[in-house]
Amino acid sequence: MAVPLPHSVLFCCDYNAVRSPMAEGIMKQLYGTGTYVQSAGVKSDLDIDGFSIAVCKEIGVELARHRARSFDEMEQWGDDLGSFDMVVALSPASQRRALELTRVFHLDVLYWPILDPTGLGETREAKMTSYRQSRDQILAHMIERWGDPRGEET
Repeated sequence: MAVPLPHSVLFCCDYNAVRSPMAEGIMKQLYGTGTYVQSAGVKSDLDIDGFSIAVCKEIGVELARHRARSFDEMEQWGDDLGSFDMVVALSPASQRRALELTRVFHLDVLYWPILDPTGLGETREAKMTSYRQSRDQILAHMIERWGDPRGEET
């Protein structure tokens, strides 16, 4: 049974370059602007991954303008973790960091174990397949939690 959308959600992963930007973009595309959505990484020393851009473009989600940011940069830019209703961690490292940073706040930290597609596959098509799998896992978790806004049966 789907639960109501949160007012605000933060997706996080290791570098804010692959999984969490995909989740941010997909959430915004599917569920509209009624929920404030951001993403961050434990670190931010990588740019948005080209394969993430490509597989999200296949489903109409634009990621090319995404700029990676870390938890620390997010706070410097004025996004206080306490202002989010929910944090969704997509990697073990980001779950640990989110729990550490939110221990003084009353908010939910969910963990969705999403495949890290980086480094998988020898050919471009094999890499794309891995990235699609990660994208589809994110999409499935969203639909399971909040329902399918497209009205499709799952």
